[in-house]
Amino acid sequence: MSWLTFWNTFCTPGDVVEVLLFFAFLFAAIIAVTIGRPILLQRRRELLMRQPLPPELERILMDKVAIYRHMQPSLQARLKQLMSVFLDEKRFEGCGGLEITDEMRVTIAAEACMLMLNGEPHFYPTLTSILVYPHPYAVDGGAGEDEEGEDEEIRAGESWLRGELVLSWDLVEREAGGRHAGRGVALHEFAHQLDQEDGSADGAPPLGLPSRYTSWARVLGAEFSGLKEAVEGGRDSLIDGYGATDPAEFFAVATETFFRSPIGMKRKHPALYEQLRGYYKVDPAEWISAGPTSEGAAGNDDRLVIRSLPRVG
Repeated sequence: MSWLTFWNTFCTPGDVVEVLLFFAFLFAAIIAVTIGRPILLQRRRELLMRQPLPPELERILMDKVAIYRHMQPSLQARLKQLMSVFLDEKRFEGCGGLEITDEMRVTIAAEACMLMLNGEPHFYPTLTSILVYPHPYAVDGGAGEDEEGEDEEIRAGESWLRGELVLSWDLVEREAGGRHAGRGVALHEFAHQLDQEDGSADGAPPLGLPSRYTSWARVLGAEFSGLKEAVEGGRDSLIDGYGATDPAEFFAVATETFFRSPIGMKRKHPALYEQLRGYYKVDPAEWISAGPTSEGAAGNDDRLVIRSLPRVG
């Protein structure tokens, strides 16, 4: 028996109306959820951004994130707004026996939100968890060997396409405090998240207008080639040699340098600096040149513009 014969035999006109009504309600529910969820999410974020960051968290931010003390008050306020949403939406998990503290959450959130200060806040839509190790950690598959002869690689952090991002707290703490100037493993891994938003890690995050991709490819391609030549020739570079690995790593390393050694990048790599300034819509060289805008800025802030120790892993 065909389905049409079955329908004509066992279904009445009233049944037809009920079925049509059911599918109409189902379609309407799907549309409501599809449209309504983003609206509700946006409203929740707006409410969170209206709430001030608790004073104890703001003190941590002032104490632990050196570049924050150089930012204009309007950008400081914006950063705290973004952090309120980030801290609410992302889960932090300690690994290797590490217990997550407010100091860790605030410092990492500040580094993550630094990358979307003046752009359209996206809050890393595919990221749900930040895994934090106390130190650089070992994973299988590297070039080294452990005592049992198995391959092992030491990493400072990593970014996965969906779900998780991994960081080493001791490096994040030192770098955010300005003690490893020119470096920023948290900035590096969150830059990878931006790069991966279009589904691939190729050194070109979503840029908007097609014309922007042309200038981006021209400038970053030339800078990437120049860094590879410097590394192969054994010459020093303001941009860490790890960026010569591939275009995705170059974008992440260049992001570190842009925020950690902005004056040096602007002087030695002006075209690259302008591309990143246009993408991130901030000018950290101006922050450093203007000097600290907040109390508590004494100490190691001058190190934001000098080279640092070699990369771990």
